[in-house]
Amino acid sequence: MSEPSMRKPAADASASAPNNHNVTLECGWGQLILAQTFDNPADVARAVMSERDGARNIAMYVRDPHVILAQSPQMLFLDPSHTFRLRLDRYDPDSLKLRGLTIRPIESMQDAESINRIYQARRMVPADPGFLWQHRKSPNITYLVAVDETTDTVVGTVTGVDHWNAFGDPENGSSLWCLAVDPCATQPGVGVALVNYLSGFFKARGRSYMDLSVMHDNEQAIGLYEKLGFERAPEFAVKRKNAINEPLYTGPTVQADEGLNIYAKIIVDEARRRGINVEILDAEAGYFRLSLGGRSIICRESLCELTSAIAMSRCADKRVTSRLLAQAGLSVPQQRIADGSGEDLAFLKTHGSVVVKPADGEQGAGISVDVRTARELRTAIRSARQHGDTVLIEQYCSGQDLRIVVIGYKVVAAALRKPPVVTGDGRHTVRELIEKLSRRREAATGGESKIPMDAETERSVKLAGHKMDEVLAEGQKLAVRKTANLHTGGTLHDVTHILHPRLCAAAIEAAKTLEIPVTGLDLLVPSPAKPDYVVIEANERPGLANHEPQPTAERFLDLLFPFSITREYKYEEHAEAGH
Repeated sequence: MSEPSMRKPAADASASAPNNHNVTLECGWGQLILAQTFDNPADVARAVMSERDGARNIAMYVRDPHVILAQSPQMLFLDPSHTFRLRLDRYDPDSLKLRGLTIRPIESMQDAESINRIYQARRMVPADPGFLWQHRKSPNITYLVAVDETTDTVVGTVTGVDHWNAFGDPENGSSLWCLAVDPCATQPGVGVALVNYLSGFFKARGRSYMDLSVMHDNEQAIGLYEKLGFERAPEFAVKRKNAINEPLYTGPTVQADEGLNIYAKIIVDEARRRGINVEILDAEAGYFRLSLGGRSIICRESLCELTSAIAMSRCADKRVTSRLLAQAGLSVPQQRIADGSGEDLAFLKTHGSVVVKPADGEQGAGISVDVRTARELRTAIRSARQHGDTVLIEQYCSGQDLRIVVIGYKVVAAALRKPPVVTGDGRHTVRELIEKLSRRREAATGGESKIPMDAETERSVKLAGHKMDEVLAEGQKLAVRKTANLHTGGTLHDVTHILHPRLCAAAIEAAKTLEIPVTGLDLLVPSPAKPDYVVIEANERPGLANHEPQPTAERFLDLLFPFSITREYKYEEHAEAGH
């Protein structure tokens, strides 16, 4: 990890202190209002309410919050977060290092775009990359990124605010904002490394402390900050009541949503934003009713009444899906039904490697990929039969796992699905690394993504030449599952902007062949920018979450309630143009 730059403390400089009255800092996602520089509570309230559309203003370090709230009680609320403070004179930033990671200020527009990508993946308020890039040398705000040295990709970000430079802070403080780690990051400790680097950065500048804000119920984060030496500070923040902040002030009025998974919640939240009435019918199973005007539609996540029982059954039975798509001239892998005869083994010998899966399974359950031996084949068939009576043996096709979401016979999103990968640190075993990654994936996806500690995971590790109890070398990466399904720890990486027109056309043709208005097509491709493909299967209830920045939930509701459309989606025009 690169070292923080050492600078002479600004508090000791001979230059005069900056203006210290009514200080607000534009951060790209909204304004940070440093309320301790305001004399009039009404001015603080006005600054918070001057928020632009799509942004979030935060008044921090408010004195007498009840007085500020009284200025506009219908529009303002007290943020339910705790402030934690790290005394930098007591902190040793050299005590925590993470090899294989470089932390630095942004150096290109691509870095700024990566920051925004991570914000969106973590469902944070987005920031204009152009603003971040233009203000990269600001003396008040520092935008940092964490770069995986192996892949040269940005996997985390944090923003630091220098209070002395901003307003000549007599307490000589600083603060940390927008700490975010890419949900697809493989190495543990990226967030801690970013906190550690920023603390060293401000300590080198001679700052006395560094503050951060964390939600009151985020026990995992609070425990981590306390372990690093942060202590509670009696500081408060005020925000404006808006659609972005709604979950922070609505309280028990959305208790009916408890139990909804992220695939249902992303649709429910967008429906409420549009004024569509939502009635939760069965939260655990993901059923809800949407109503607007005289139209009412029952959904189970992205499966709705517009999908016929015929279309659903065609997708549910992978044999039927394959036959129909082949008849339509689309490329599909060869397959057969496992019957226990010698033909099963003959099929394996013909293709060298196969995929074994239940004919009507979902969420990656019971699937074994890259099965190469007769013994593995028998084990895989037994595993698949636990999830369905009919088991398919399918030709194994190498390539990248591509999910294309089609809504209303238009491509809305395309993402590469990658299997879970752990990165060795020279200290933990493969099993321990898997457990750590699984906890991070579970936290990042609302509990939907976990890596099963099962026979398939052990087989994948063994196939790669490793053992579960082996300590993986520092920086060494290991894919611990063959499948890239989100529910078994896989990750999604948006490639909509580079999708080849032929792949776009194939996905639309597949949806039309199956006569299904909402579907997720799974393809294997050498590259999403190239025309070659095979269609593996079609999903009648595709997960619409984790496809940021593509507007999947928005396009789903456009289909259900056309009169609620807020803006037109033009992707299919770009695809036809070859972009």
